[in-house]
Amino acid sequence: MKDRYDVIVVGGGPSGSMAAMFAARAGVSVLMLEKDREIGLPVRCAEGVGDKGLRSVVDINPNWIAQKITTVKLISPAGMEVVIGTDEVGYILNRKMFDPGLAELAAQAGSEIITKAYVNGLLLDNNKVTGVRVRTLGREFQVKASIVIGADGVESRVGRWAGIKTWEKLNDMETCAQVTAQNINVQQDAIHLYFSNTRAPKGYLWVFPKGNGLANVGIGISGEASRHKSPFAYLFEFLQTNFPQAAIITTVAGGVPCAREPEKIVANGLMLVGDAARQVNPVSGGGIVTGMIAGKIAGQVAGQAIIDGKTDEKRLAEYARLWQKAEGKKHKVFYKLKEFVYNMSDKDLDDTAKIALQIPQDKRTILQLFKTALVQKPALILEAIKVLT
Repeated sequence: MKDRYDVIVVGGGPSGSMAAMFAARAGVSVLMLEKDREIGLPVRCAEGVGDKGLRSVVDINPNWIAQKITTVKLISPAGMEVVIGTDEVGYILNRKMFDPGLAELAAQAGSEIITKAYVNGLLLDNNKVTGVRVRTLGREFQVKASIVIGADGVESRVGRWAGIKTWEKLNDMETCAQVTAQNINVQQDAIHLYFSNTRAPKGYLWVFPKGNGLANVGIGISGEASRHKSPFAYLFEFLQTNFPQAAIITTVAGGVPCAREPEKIVANGLMLVGDAARQVNPVSGGGIVTGMIAGKIAGQVAGQAIIDGKTDEKRLAEYARLWQKAEGKKHKVFYKLKEFVYNMSDKDLDDTAKIALQIPQDKRTILQLFKTALVQKPALILEAIKVLT
């Protein structure tokens, strides 16, 4: 490890690896620091991605894919299955292969990578980020950089150290629990999403197959709801009812920021990407691809900013503008939809499912379901207006 780099990326997840890769491709020196001893572990993710979004950033390596997905099933509280028509393909990843694969791409582009490297502070000079303090192999180092990219996840201490507000309201922080289990006998090319304000308040349950009866089965509920009953309690009740033969192999828990974006995601010498910048779909909680897209943009902007010799907040704000154009506007809409969908009662959800089942399957889309529910159930219109205006 040298004592100076053009760009330091804190965090070796998908968004961090993409930021490092695209910055390195611009010809600047890049160091990526990962606190865990192995990139990709532990896996705290349902592992679902869309083909189109993933291909917009990288070429897909077949070794990353556990299961191809062609069907989406929405299950109402009463058990009605609504199959959504879609031409898009999705995947359930093997993150143990995927994350290291992305890090390898960053390394091939010229990035240096150090694992078990714990960043415990920023270097600041006259209100500008100028590097990091890092502990690795029992020693403390100070490493200078013109730009630091914080890809350090939902906690984002890097953002807080730079004075960016990264904390969220309890209601906007999804509390998640998941098991990977065998003997989950469901359609293997379909993801199954279960909605019920009784069994998953202000959230949903999911089953993401990984082939041969293996699946990720999980739940995400609002932090407010989890104060009254833990997500694991809801999850184990769901497993007992729906998959009593399930053999649990792994168990994980974590938080997902299903929130509005921070007012700022850049500062002098600093950029935030991925969960650190709240670049997560507020409805689904999915953030792999959006984080990778943000990482790509941030890496490209960082590389050019280094070449131009301008790394102040005004220059780095180009990243924020490009992110808004690519994904940010959709993020705002999804946040408003989340507020509407997650406040629907179980009766509202069942009534919407009944309506949806009357629509030909090839015409069913999420947007069409939303429109039809409002037309057929006028009582929801006022609630939608309150949220969406």
